[in-house]
Amino acid sequence: MAAAERTFESYEDFWPYYVAMHSRAATRWVHLTGTLTGLAVAAYGLARGRKRYALAFPLIGYGTAWPAHFWIEGNNPATFGHPAWSLRGDAQMIRMMLTGRDAELAETAEKWLAENP
Repeated sequence: MAAAERTFESYEDFWPYYVAMHSRAATRWVHLTGTLTGLAVAAYGLARGRKRYALAFPLIGYGTAWPAHFWIEGNNPATFGHPAWSLRGDAQMIRMMLTGRDAELAETAEKWLAENP
């Protein structure tokens, strides 16, 4: 079932699904790289007084993340059906990765996928 067709009562219900849509480590790392690169370019531009560089954040972030879903994961981004929760999920996933909790993400994805074939 596509992300847009799934319904969730809360972000807490959505979170395991979001992680499952990023079940491959490569997908998660592409997200992290794209998001941090977009953030760095945007911050650099804003620090230099170039406000248009702020566009780098979503363009680079989503521009790298979305293809990873199609080419690595073989699914559609959860953003298409749940944009706000997906943005929150991306931030949570990246925080977890930066604090050494990528294995926990893999376990969450594996469990959700096993329970939702």
